[in-house]
Amino acid sequence: MSKKTEKVFFILTWIGQGSSYLSPYAYGVLHRMHHAFADTEKDPHSPIYDKNLFYMMFRTKKIFTDILYSRTEVEKRFTRGVPEWKSFDLFASSWVSRIGWGLVYVAFYVAFADHILLWLLLPVQFLLAPVHGVIINWFAHKYGYRNFDVSDTSKNLLPVDFLMMGESYHNNHHSMGHRPNFGVKWWEIDPTYLIIKILNTVGIIKLRKVKS
Repeated sequence: MSKKTEKVFFILTWIGQGSSYLSPYAYGVLHRMHHAFADTEKDPHSPIYDKNLFYMMFRTKKIFTDILYSRTEVEKRFTRGVPEWKSFDLFASSWVSRIGWGLVYVAFYVAFADHILLWLLLPVQFLLAPVHGVIINWFAHKYGYRNFDVSDTSKNLLPVDFLMMGESYHNNHHSMGHRPNFGVKWWEIDPTYLIIKILNTVGIIKLRKVKS
């Protein structure tokens, strides 16, 4: 996509993730590192080298913030071509932004939550992006089925992925990291790929053909 469109999607990410905003740049770099070092000691998130998911989340957070605030030197192969808007990332990742979104959520619940049990959803809303990340990076390396024999523990967490928008086809993704469609079997429908196809059709993004 164009540089201007990239910035639009940075803003949409901020609106969509709110208080749990994760820098697309830092996450993109982290994701490349995960694929390059999957289930080794250099993997930024692996259930093999962490005692539990909280240890994994803490270690991932440290590596992530080191990338975000340029506190560590990252190999060029992990940063090349990854969209970056540093000034916006620093604002969207700030406590001012996170607390601001938190207050918006609380105000929304005050206005519309008509049962006390609905308030139990509020902590999840505060941390929705990390919660999604830990579901994939912990559980999809422990539970599920495999279509491909890869060198790591990645698995397809859900046979029909209506919760993770196709991302739970993690074994498929690790086998073919370049492929935008994470589904392989006829029943593995990747909703995000359908959105990608629409964005490509209307010219917002351009899918590139690569050799398998």
